[in-house]
Amino acid sequence: RFDQPQERVLAALGRASRVFPPIENSLRTQRPQACALSTREAADLVRDKALLLKASGFGVLLPGLDTRLNVRLRLRGGPSTPESDTSRTDGLGLLSFNSIVSYDWQLSLGDQPLSREEFEMLAELKEPLVQLRGRWVDVRPDQIERALAFIQKHQAGQMNLAEAVSTALAPTTLDGVPVAAVEASGWVEALFEDVRKGTRVDVVDDPPGFEGTLRGYQKRGVAWLATLQHYNLGALLADDMGLGKTAQLIALLLQRGQGPTLVICPTSVVGNWRHELARFAPRLKVLVHHGAARASAVDLVAAANEHDVILSTYSLLHRDEVGLAGVAWDGVVLDEAQNVKNASTRAAQAARAMPARWRVALTGTPVENRLSDLWSIFHVINPGYLGSAEEFRREFALPIERASDADAIARLKALTAPFILRRVKTDKSVISDLPDKQEMKVYCSLTREQATLYEAVLQDTMRQIAEAEGMQRRGLVLSLLTRLKQVCNHPALLLHDGSALSGRSGKLARLGEMLEEVIASDERALVFTQYAEMGRLLQNFLRETLDREVLFLHGGTPMAERDRMVAEFQSDANGPPVFILSLKAGGTGLNLTRANHVFHFDRWWNPAVENQATDRAFRIGQTRNVQVHKYVCAGTFEETLDDLIERKVALAQSIVGTSEAWITEMSTDDLRQMFRLRRDEAVAEDDA
Repeated sequence: RFDQPQERVLAALGRASRVFPPIENSLRTQRPQACALSTREAADLVRDKALLLKASGFGVLLPGLDTRLNVRLRLRGGPSTPESDTSRTDGLGLLSFNSIVSYDWQLSLGDQPLSREEFEMLAELKEPLVQLRGRWVDVRPDQIERALAFIQKHQAGQMNLAEAVSTALAPTTLDGVPVAAVEASGWVEALFEDVRKGTRVDVVDDPPGFEGTLRGYQKRGVAWLATLQHYNLGALLADDMGLGKTAQLIALLLQRGQGPTLVICPTSVVGNWRHELARFAPRLKVLVHHGAARASAVDLVAAANEHDVILSTYSLLHRDEVGLAGVAWDGVVLDEAQNVKNASTRAAQAARAMPARWRVALTGTPVENRLSDLWSIFHVINPGYLGSAEEFRREFALPIERASDADAIARLKALTAPFILRRVKTDKSVISDLPDKQEMKVYCSLTREQATLYEAVLQDTMRQIAEAEGMQRRGLVLSLLTRLKQVCNHPALLLHDGSALSGRSGKLARLGEMLEEVIASDERALVFTQYAEMGRLLQNFLRETLDREVLFLHGGTPMAERDRMVAEFQSDANGPPVFILSLKAGGTGLNLTRANHVFHFDRWWNPAVENQATDRAFRIGQTRNVQVHKYVCAGTFEETLDDLIERKVALAQSIVGTSEAWITEMSTDDLRQMFRLRRDEAVAEDDA
């Protein structure tokens, strides 16, 4: 400032020259007025020394500079749409994330497009500061180098659809050059718009052939699934347990199915899928591919093409990979998709190898432990979309898990949000569509050990029943009922031998899986069993597998201890998430409204007794909707008895009564029919 005394100005310039030496040359004149700079000195001032001068108390005014070299993309889908042009490799029939998309690109400096000639001029000058169109440009050598490499690589102007979608949803860089904007035309533009909004397919009414009523949020879920299916893109339906993921998928099959669909699920839920398909879509032809009698690899193709849905299991997925991969599947559905969260497992590798037009993963826990779980599921439903495992780890997993990097979180959410539908029961828009109490059957399979014990007990006791009369006969029937219930629960309950529990009961396996999801949702559950010994077995098993405290109340629990457990479970603090109760001791007189899940591990003969137990959670003071899960071993007397109660529920008291005595009056032939084991429906024989 030259309104100050000259001595002060010279002194200030002297201090400034220590920060920026070129100023020193101007001090050789009597009245310094300007300082001529070379382009490299000017670049040094702009990039580094200006900040140092400001920090030293000097005012610095600089001209506006364009410093960011970037690229703008325009993706071209052509005049046709995928569905109207099946001759194209990106036609609907073959559209996938590997499909090729053409594009044009335009280099820009800031918001100013650069012609090829202008960019080449900048590159050839090799000067750090250049005046272009009346504006100064800060030319960074590293940017020029990356842009030159970009031009060389992108002469053809093509990329696969996965790269196009990820670039459009979360623009960052393309081969090191920042992406400033992405535009699209033709069917690519329609795809981007539909994927962002999830509205390509209108919200459906209940599709023809659907035996039931879809709630509002379920209709939106079916429409979302159908939108991604329309473009052959994979979907991850991650609704909370109890919101009806299975029903939504079945409705999708009825609305959009165009060929055989492969449903892969844990062995413990094969029966559940079979019954849900029969309930909601009886017109669909279903083939269960598991057990020793399953179709061979040679016969599977023909069998699959004669059915709409083929049910199989994760353990068979890799074992029968040759046969399963030989079918031209319309769709592949992965239920409980956390089973492929480890990409290196044989099941995950086989799932990726299944040829299919579209894929859907169903899970209430898409990320159980690490973000790599999510990458692994995406690698099955949309291969390559999130990059390689190492790229995902470097760009997302490490920054997010170690540093909670906000930019990495935002980018990952932008990339995955169009392909994930997650609804939770705490969302008011979802809760308003749910009933106060939702009951569902959980059909479980028997292990081979259970099936062997079941048939041995049945044959031995039925032989005795055929020769007995009166009270002895009635006692044998009740004994048979009890022993078969114990077998269906767990072999250790029948044998009383203190043997290991894991891997021997379909019910126990399914209970563990469902309780993990309950705990992951920060919810609580009641588990009812009529056997005190089963309650103790469950308590020990669940404490170990869930790594959480599990309470158990039974008839021998002292009153003070009973009150303590109830208070602990009802507390708002981090109380035990699971409370096991024997049906007689815990079925009445308790207020356990902290639970919003009720599991009936074994079934009572009277639905009123089960309802009383359910009412421990579903009562005044309950602020959440209650999910009731009734376990049934498919293909056993449990299913037969359940069907009888369901058909005649209005007359349950007169037919079933309040005890099991009515069963003792059945004829021997009727007893054989009721208790017989339908092995093809009941047994999980994946190890065959």
